Amino acid sequence: MHVAVIGAYGSAGAAVAEGLYPHVGGRIDRLTLVDDGEPGGGLCILEGCMPSKELISAATHRHQGRVDDRLTGEPHELDLERVVAEKNDRTRGWAGHRRESIHEMAEDEDVEFLHERARFLDDHTIEVDGDTIEADYVVIATGSVPNVPDVPGLEEAGYYTSKDTLHATELPDSAVVLGFGYVGLEMVPYLAEAGVDLTVIEHDERPIDEADPEFGDALLEIYREQFDVEIRTEVREDRVETTAEGVRLHLRREDGAEAAADPEPVEAESIFCFTGREPNLNGLGLENTTLSPADDWIDATMRPPNAERTFVVGDANGREPILHVAKEQGYKTAENVLAHAKGEPVEPYSNVHHHVIFSGAAIYPFARVGHTPRSAVEAGHAIATATRRASDDGVFKSKDVPHGLARLVVDAEDGTVLGWQGLHYHADVMAKTLQMAVEMELDVREIPDRAYHPTTPEILDGLLRECAAQVDTDAE
Repeated sequence: MHVAVIGAYGSAGAAVAEGLYPHVGGRIDRLTLVDDGEPGGGLCILEGCMPSKELISAATHRHQGRVDDRLTGEPHELDLERVVAEKNDRTRGWAGHRRESIHEMAEDEDVEFLHERARFLDDHTIEVDGDTIEADYVVIATGSVPNVPDVPGLEEAGYYTSKDTLHATELPDSAVVLGFGYVGLEMVPYLAEAGVDLTVIEHDERPIDEADPEFGDALLEIYREQFDVEIRTEVREDRVETTAEGVRLHLRREDGAEAAADPEPVEAESIFCFTGREPNLNGLGLENTTLSPADDWIDATMRPPNAERTFVVGDANGREPILHVAKEQGYKTAENVLAHAKGEPVEPYSNVHHHVIFSGAAIYPFARVGHTPRSAVEAGHAIATATRRASDDGVFKSKDVPHGLARLVVDAEDGTVLGWQGLHYHADVMAKTLQMAVEMELDVREIPDRAYHPTTPEILDGLLRECAAQVDTDAE
């Protein structure tokens, strides 16, 4: 059996290779790993979540020093050259480890690594640097690229993508930000702390659709009051006009929003385009195959319809572009390739929703695990919920991080923890605790409701107590 993995340097592709490699020389006769990355190492390591944390951490320190009125003197400024240099040093080291792991596999005589771009000739034949490779199974793990909206005048005016922002050692004095999803929520505070006067365009009434409305409203308040960012909601980009001073973004009302006239345009020096990402499939020659990328073109087994021996994993399938999901999909795909080759059923990939956005300069991150109250009801549960604000617990005030809230949802009949949302200091690290509670289907009444030392997890204790009391009351 011959397996080809296209995009082997990425998180998903490397996980597939890692899962298959122990079977080379046994159930797998040949493993071909292909990636044209330069230097290579995967999107998350080089241009995604890992380098972004370097920038966000610098914003974190400046913001906390700036807003703490117990401190005197001018706040520090961000040394962008130092921020980028340290980011590059660390990410290049991490990427080097990823490349080495792939190259070590290729030392096996039955494993080949090709540092070139692959192109399909048919469903299971690919061309790499002029050579033709026929594989029994092909895994596409080519990641994603920035999604740029089709706005008249945008290309002519020019813009920063998230990749450009990660490498920028000089920034404009003012800018308009297109996109307020997870990329925008993470990058905007960094730009604000770097001194850029920002106006953000949000198509909806509030950000983070996956959360209850109160969380999006809280984020709007934090960004406006803590980071001095202007946010235009329920408007959409109409066209970009280039001016002598920079750009003028003309806006129109979002469909359904009532207004007598279109809103005032935004004048700025530059544009930052944080409008999400899309699967990196261009140039693969998919037109030579039976594969037809579209919405929901990949099923739960990571395969397109009528293509039993082709798997599309990670950001390339467009299902859930998150690092840990890409890796889990990669390992599951390796298992499914081996199972299918033996004539055994393949298993769908499923996961409990687990998402962290390092919003608010990571001082006020948003995290969600499992159900929201709405999705729990839609799934057929009778629910009990509890909500607490950070300001309800003195520890957040004493740490000078008093903003945000958290919400727990449990099954009202048996106490099973169904989900949690947190938007507050340390919400990111609390997500693991709640992941365990949700995935282990713990009874809220059996979870200890006390912190062993007064600290930020006290917000969880309050949620646990309130939900446990509701379950007990309903059971009586």
